[in-house]
Amino acid sequence: MPLSWNEIRDRSVAFVRDWEDESSEHAEAKSFWDAFFQVFGVSRRRLAAFEKHVKKANGKDGFIDLFWPGMLLAEHKSRGKSLDSAYDQATDYFPGLSDKELPRFIIVSDFARFRVRNLDTGESIEFPLAQLPEKLTLFGFVAGYETREYKEQDPVNVRAAQKLAELHDALKDVGYEGHELEIYLVRILFCLFADDTGIFMPRSAFEDFIRIRTSDDGSDLAPWINLVFQTLNTPPEKRLKNLDEQVSAFPYVNGRLFSEHLPQASFDKNMREILLACCELDWGGISPAIFGSLFQGIMDANVRRNLGAHYTSEKNIQKVIGPLFLDGLWAEFERIKTQRKKLMAFHERLGKLNFLDPACGCGNFLVISYREIRLLELAVIKQLHGKAQQQLSMDVIDQYVKVDVDQFHGIEIEEWPAQIARVAMWLIDHQMNMLVGETFGEALVRIPLKKSANVVHGNALTMDWASVVPAEKCDYLLGNPPFLGKKEQSQAQKNDFSHAMVGIPHKGILDFVSAWYVKAVRYIGDNDTACALVSTNSITQGEQVGALWSWMLNQGISITFAHRTFRWSNEARGVAAVHCVIVGFSKHGSAGTIFDYDHVNGDPISIGVSQINPYLVEADNVLLENRRSPICAISPLVYGSFALDGGFLTLQAEDVEQILAESPGAQKFIRKFIGGKELIRSEDRWCLWLEDATPSEIRTLSAVRHRVDKVQSWRRARDRAATRELANTPSIFAEIRQPTSHYLAFPTVSSIRRRYIPIAMLAPDTIASNQLYVLPNATLYDFGVVMSEMHMAWVRSVGGRLKSDYRYSAGIVYNNFPWPVDATDKDKAAIESAAQGVLDARAKFTHSSLADLYDPLSMPSTLLKAHQKLDKAVDKAYVSTGGRRNWPTEAQRVAFLFELHQKIKSSLP
Repeated sequence: MPLSWNEIRDRSVAFVRDWEDESSEHAEAKSFWDAFFQVFGVSRRRLAAFEKHVKKANGKDGFIDLFWPGMLLAEHKSRGKSLDSAYDQATDYFPGLSDKELPRFIIVSDFARFRVRNLDTGESIEFPLAQLPEKLTLFGFVAGYETREYKEQDPVNVRAAQKLAELHDALKDVGYEGHELEIYLVRILFCLFADDTGIFMPRSAFEDFIRIRTSDDGSDLAPWINLVFQTLNTPPEKRLKNLDEQVSAFPYVNGRLFSEHLPQASFDKNMREILLACCELDWGGISPAIFGSLFQGIMDANVRRNLGAHYTSEKNIQKVIGPLFLDGLWAEFERIKTQRKKLMAFHERLGKLNFLDPACGCGNFLVISYREIRLLELAVIKQLHGKAQQQLSMDVIDQYVKVDVDQFHGIEIEEWPAQIARVAMWLIDHQMNMLVGETFGEALVRIPLKKSANVVHGNALTMDWASVVPAEKCDYLLGNPPFLGKKEQSQAQKNDFSHAMVGIPHKGILDFVSAWYVKAVRYIGDNDTACALVSTNSITQGEQVGALWSWMLNQGISITFAHRTFRWSNEARGVAAVHCVIVGFSKHGSAGTIFDYDHVNGDPISIGVSQINPYLVEADNVLLENRRSPICAISPLVYGSFALDGGFLTLQAEDVEQILAESPGAQKFIRKFIGGKELIRSEDRWCLWLEDATPSEIRTLSAVRHRVDKVQSWRRARDRAATRELANTPSIFAEIRQPTSHYLAFPTVSSIRRRYIPIAMLAPDTIASNQLYVLPNATLYDFGVVMSEMHMAWVRSVGGRLKSDYRYSAGIVYNNFPWPVDATDKDKAAIESAAQGVLDARAKFTHSSLADLYDPLSMPSTLLKAHQKLDKAVDKAYVSTGGRRNWPTEAQRVAFLFELHQKIKSSLP
């Protein structure tokens, strides 16, 4: 059983501290690598040897610093020495190794830096020693973990998009705008792409035509372009017999791209130069998968400064399409590729698959899916019809290619992205045809266009998806619907949402994306369509789970795969990162894989499972209810006290000074008053706590009497009758729930960056506001359990979110948490001792706030070690109920907690 990632990370922090000042290769290199392997709980001696003797490329003897046959070769240098020379030295050993011994990874280091190269993928990364805790998943193979890597696409040619933006602005400035401008630029884009990819012959025919045949001042450019557009839309047999020869050379394109009549634009000298500058760029290398969204972005001046912020990165698209269909299809190909009849049937099936993206935007998901299916088909064609070097005629190749763009369908609410999606599909189709041509020796150009992607401009929440493609013909439904919470929706969106969610109980608490889940289920009916949608993680946490998934499960839906919470973003400037999940689901599928993340920015670790519940763990389909009381025999959690005072009983520092200056006797009624913000940041706030004050004390202390009078006036002026009633008791808080003994204070919201929610043990003279949960009469044992990794894993999985931060709740999180009910007295004593250790470690840093102490970058090592000891004590207390001392992944830890939850709940009356 490998160490948990939390344990590995803790060990890595200690490793960094131990080795941050070392510099001598000869004195300490072996100790360094022994310690490195221990970070992952592995003995170096079991896997790797020092000074492996080999013959180098030059025939001389060599000695590999560290060698793990078939897996790892490491070369070590003294601090400051060149890592390039170390890497060259490492590769010099390869001729002396057998094929079986060749490593998957090369690591070079000089104590201060690591460089890691994955020879399977070609990826190389270099980072300083201090970043090792953040880069641990690179070394998952040492501990026995296999990580699933998703690569980003090649960088987009932003310069190309910027040039088109210039042309867009210039045309708009002269009054050519709106729908006509959008279509005009799409046509220009197609011509630029066709010029560089063999659609137009000879190459650069469009550029040459503009450069040679149009005037320098641009005055005749627009009519010539219109004539080219008209020609591209006219079959050769219907063209005028005296048509200009250079214009007539342009092919018939069809596909409706050039069919709409557009008013003629107008160009000047500068605009002509901009268009020629666009022509000079190489458009053949533009990725249709991401250029469409960039092109959409240039149309909006408000978002142009963040050019590139609006595409879905290929890395994230691969996380959807891989487990949804691509992995399975490739696996099937590998199984049957030597069985000709089965392979031919498989090829036929590829040509009949249908895909639907009901929120397709510029078509990113459709484009990548099409490209990947075409790459698979190319492998099939090679297997069926000969080696890559075998030259075939274009007619034969055309017969072999069965996959086409009309198998791909989309719905997009805005017209412009829908246009871009159609063109992007044509572009990727041509790129794939070029690849087929390169493979078999002759170009394949599907011109004129006979088919196009079926991208419908419409409102997915109000239209019938079956009108786009019938559900019985749809094999895969996928996409990335809009990320909007309840409060971010416009009135039109709220209306659309209500239309789609008719008949769904408690729909008012659900995020916008839920409507696509509901529509998808209603659309697929009893068909075998497999679905996968990207969502904000809110629909798998907190109160939204019951509201959405109770209905989904009742429709017979099961979750087939899931990516647990990860960061959905790309590398563009200004991109707001969102914490997302991916949920695969269907009516007739079975669970396959959970992809868990050690860190939201990391690569996923795949876990084979037999069941996935709506919280995305391997457990029964449990929907946690919002309970009024805990399932275990523990004290209830309640909110702190609620002032409802207009700000007259709650005080800032200057208020305290003013009161004491006027009425020194009020000192005994001034108490520290804290909510979540004050608790975490150690900010000062006070209140007048007059619950035990006598009437005469309130009357004689003029500053107190003045504030009580203000409270009464404020409450009387409120609209709510209940608040006006409270004006009869103006000296006390509206709701008093202050404990009379030591209590635990839970912030209701805490940053997701923190490994632990900073819960505090407070004395009864500190007044807790309703921005805190309080656990009265709390013990060290209570504190230890709720501050443990076990409890935090539960919070991360079932708790709600405020933006991306943890939102703690009594009803769902605390009251459903399964405590270690079979813990022995010895277990409890160990937890109490470790809990006191955490409090003692905090106490050493009296001038640091809980925010400082629990920031992952500044958390003191003594506090971290105290928490590690507490985590082990709490984990041990669960062993008697089926738990483990070490959990490989958080998903498995939470799956155990769900199992225990069900066991405890089943024993309740």
